[in-house]
Amino acid sequence: MANFNVRVPDDLAARFDAWAGAHGGRSPALRHLIERTSRGATAAQPGAVRLGRRPVKLTVRLAASDAHGLGAAAADMGLTPNAWAAALIRRRLAGRPTFSPAETLALAAMQAELRRIGVNANQIARALNTAVLEGKVLELELAYLDDLRAEVRGHMLALREAFEGNLAYWDAGP
Repeated sequence: MANFNVRVPDDLAARFDAWAGAHGGRSPALRHLIERTSRGATAAQPGAVRLGRRPVKLTVRLAASDAHGLGAAAADMGLTPNAWAAALIRRRLAGRPTFSPAETLALAAMQAELRRIGVNANQIARALNTAVLEGKVLELELAYLDDLRAEVRGHMLALREAFEGNLAYWDAGP
């Protein structure tokens, strides 16, 4: 059974309630109005504009202590309780991580650093391909490439740890 939720100004709600009181109350009066106005309408009229599908809404009732724990866990991650619960469900069903806003910024910074390192590595590779280097110059360039490789490994390890830690957070109990 479908459920309609409508927000109306207080004065309009008071006027509707006064009218609906004589028709069995809000819900019966609204059902009657919906039935009366939709008589003869088919389920899908040609040319009818329909709003896009909204995400599925899930309502969960919690004990006060559980709600407090949910609020605290969500606040620790910088998420709303709804976003925290959705992230938990997403992890369990799809295996996808959810990061806090601070973690998202850190991951974006890591991505920028890796891009910068990649550009440097390409420049070095291009220079090595076009230049004929011997002796100390070649050793310096190769050492620089080794430093870049180590830096990339460090960033990749940090990213892996971030993802593994995030996934473990959603898997682990309190």
